[in-house]
Amino acid sequence: MSIHIEAKKGDVAPTVLMPGDPRRAKHFAETLLEEAVCFNEVRGMLGFTGTYKGKRVSIMGSGMGIPSLSIYVNELINDYGVTTVMRVGTCGTMQPEINIGDVILAMSSSTNSHINRLRFKGMDYAPTANFDLLYKAYQAAQKQGDKVFVGSILASDTFYDDDPEAWKLWADYGVLAVEMESAGLYTLAAKYKVSALSLLTASDSLVTGKAASAEERETGYTRMAKIALEIAP
Repeated sequence: MSIHIEAKKGDVAPTVLMPGDPRRAKHFAETLLEEAVCFNEVRGMLGFTGTYKGKRVSIMGSGMGIPSLSIYVNELINDYGVTTVMRVGTCGTMQPEINIGDVILAMSSSTNSHINRLRFKGMDYAPTANFDLLYKAYQAAQKQGDKVFVGSILASDTFYDDDPEAWKLWADYGVLAVEMESAGLYTLAAKYKVSALSLLTASDSLVTGKAASAEERETGYTRMAKIALEIAP
């Protein structure tokens, strides 16, 4: 066991899908995996391992924000030998052509977090997705007839910003959406030489002010998980 995960060696598959919400992890596991078994309940951060089309895959919550995700990703890689991590989370779209329910493949992730400034002694690091996963996810989406958007996103440390117009600067530079984790995921994947990709579903729009319900966030949005499962090694 690691500090925050009670699984035994071998309980976690080499590929892990990580939604932020542990209850979404449970929903995905119960509806998309066969013979799913729960391997973690510590702090309510549910994790499951099962099979998808004969492939052994795990799904585990990450919590919200770079610090929470980083704890679990560090332990999954270093203590359980995970080699592929795919975030399957929600985001807020910054572009008018992206609607609620649309899927985004995050090619890179800007951030207003200082976590990488601390790591790189004040310099800027550009966290990016694994190209092979990104390309395969795009191909899988096309094969399934799913329209996806590919581009840069923002990982923010703040959900409730003091400046309600702050997102517009990022939007002006082509950033597609905002969430709270991917810059941390891509950085750790690079550090540990593993593969990572964020597949995101727009659950609200900063452009229109529309937002999905809590139930829709928890039990909907399976398209991104299906794409991730299709490309799981």
